Amino acid sequence: MDGKHGADKGQLTKGTKVNFELILVHLDLKGAPPKVSYLAKILPLFSSLGANGLLIEYEDTFPYFGELLPLRAAHAYSPEEICEILRLAKLHNLEVIPLIQTFGHMEFVLKHKEFSHLREIPTYPNSLNPHRAESHQLIQAMLQQVMDLHPDIQWLHIGSDEVYYLGEGEESKLLRTERSLTVVKIFLSHLRAVATHVVSRFPGVKPIAWDDMLREASACTLTESGVPSLVQPMIWDYTANLDVENRITLVEKYQQCGFQKIWLASAFKGATGTNQQLTHIAHHLENHRHWLQVAEAVPQSILQGMALTGWQRYDHFSVLCELLPVAIPSLAVCLQFLKHGSCSEQVIGSVKSILGMPHLEIENFVSEPTGTFPGSDLLTLITQIICFLKTSMKDFLEGNRFVTGWFSPYHRKRKIVHPIMVQQIQPEAISLLSRWTPVMEAVQAALLSIYPMSTAEEWMEEYALPCFLEIQELVNDLNTALGNVE
Repeated sequence: MDGKHGADKGQLTKGTKVNFELILVHLDLKGAPPKVSYLAKILPLFSSLGANGLLIEYEDTFPYFGELLPLRAAHAYSPEEICEILRLAKLHNLEVIPLIQTFGHMEFVLKHKEFSHLREIPTYPNSLNPHRAESHQLIQAMLQQVMDLHPDIQWLHIGSDEVYYLGEGEESKLLRTERSLTVVKIFLSHLRAVATHVVSRFPGVKPIAWDDMLREASACTLTESGVPSLVQPMIWDYTANLDVENRITLVEKYQQCGFQKIWLASAFKGATGTNQQLTHIAHHLENHRHWLQVAEAVPQSILQGMALTGWQRYDHFSVLCELLPVAIPSLAVCLQFLKHGSCSEQVIGSVKSILGMPHLEIENFVSEPTGTFPGSDLLTLITQIICFLKTSMKDFLEGNRFVTGWFSPYHRKRKIVHPIMVQQIQPEAISLLSRWTPVMEAVQAALLSIYPMSTAEEWMEEYALPCFLEIQELVNDLNTALGNVE
């Protein structure tokens, strides 16, 4: 995926502009679905920044029922909440496109015993076995329940990216041998079946699919598959130095094969590290600079729109990366860049005004970000934890010679300490603990104002609690050791 040719950073500051019909903000809800009350505050901001659509990836937060009830997470939205989200989107002129995985990234389905027999590889829950009739019945049931709550949509994203291990299941191997089927043809056959069901069962709805599994297929194979008449591919690349020429060539190839419309997909967060907690705005801005070059170089008539993805996890089982409120400044910069075709001082000034941020750094993290946009308090607190508290504690535990020399793990285990060293260690340890305590309380409150308890607990346990407990335990060990001194 990494591009070979970097573009000059200043190349697009003169006002290059592409008028996309739709600019979508991707809401990846797996693991951190914002409360509807928060979405009510943030959707107007999306609209004011230049978005006119939402790509909503529900995963296990959709209120599946009946035979699909196992798919529904405890923190899933209710049907009434889905309807309210759609009402809010319509109120703010945001086209809604649901995204439902139908091939790869099916962990949230195939991890359950009720559906585990439908895996391509019995031990891996990521990819669906496309050769079973029951697999297609499962997908059709999922699509039906989603469509029942989204009756007025024009597009439906059917996922289909990163179908790892496809072709390695026993049934796939047999077909590859007996019928000389390639992995590409197996993929295209399933994609065609799902898309055909969508267009026949839901007239007027256009299927969208991620394009990565299409890239290696020859133009002839794609044309003969029948897929181009059914699906609109969404070309994704989240790298800062994506290969512009390669992506232009890819668009031309898809056009040659008969795809009528094509989408592009960038990223405003969730693409720079599985456990990244602060957003590198410069990385995402560069990604958009390169994508704008691609968009400018291809026929405008073939571009349906662009999706700014904001991944919340790399997959169903990975940790949370940057939370949505943390990445709002990045989203704002990228949306305004697409709107104006530049990242001038005037554009940055507009972003700061809209977000209520006195300071906004593109190349580096803002040391103490403040703002008035919804969730800005959470950004401030998480920055404080990541940039200051964790750094201070690491310096103390690993760089303080009194701690490393006189209160090492060996000493702490045996609760022994030279009394004079307590005077060197204790004041700073207590100071650190006193700085951590109010921030821990504040960040938990901020998380709970936006997310369900499960999300708040996961974030706290993953990114804050271990450090807090470490300094708390050191203080406790120090007190115990001092009490053992006769």
